[in-house]
Amino acid sequence: MVKHIVFWKLKDEANGMNKEENAAAIKQKLEDLNGKIEGCIKLEVGFDFLHSAESVDVVLYSEFESKEALDFYANHPLHKAVMPFIAEARSERRVVDYEF
Repeated sequence: MVKHIVFWKLKDEANGMNKEENAAAIKQKLEDLNGKIEGCIKLEVGFDFLHSAESVDVVLYSEFESKEALDFYANHPLHKAVMPFIAEARSERRVVDYEF
């Protein structure tokens, strides 16, 4: 099994929306992928509430059956359709993938 975790800092404004609206839209778009991509066990999106200097704004926590399933997700048309929206909204991105 593989965990795929992504952290984003968001721009104050993008996609015609403010940071909070973009965060909510990212959550909806990603969590809507649950059950639609083979090999993806779960996708969960959360928001930071501390707003410290070290904080990011949005985190994606996801689990996959295997490295191959993660690769399948990364290249899946439903996932690729969400990517431009997130890319426009983010100012920074960090990711970690690991087996457990």
